[in-house]
Amino acid sequence: MTTRKEYIEQFKTKLDEWNADIGKWEEKARGAKNDLTIEYEMRMDDLRKKRDEATARLKEVQASSEDAWKDLKAGTDSAWAALREAFDKAKTHFHK
Repeated sequence: MTTRKEYIEQFKTKLDEWNADIGKWEEKARGAKNDLTIEYEMRMDDLRKKRDEATARLKEVQASSEDAWKDLKAGTDSAWAALREAFDKAKTHFHK
């Protein structure tokens, strides 16, 4: 079983990777034609919302006690899964 510290570190590492991807995709969106820019921005807004939710969940886990974090894990895992799915879809879209 993963410890609280390991869980937080894994989460932070992946969020850092995804934040870097968002930065790259934002740059790509700025260079897109108008109709593509709107689509990119909609996808980016969705990614940012999911990222912010996952970040908020991570902060809850970080602030929790060693015993309480396990109760928070289910909600955090759900936010994590939604963010991962959104990133997988975006990666496919933005790498075209």
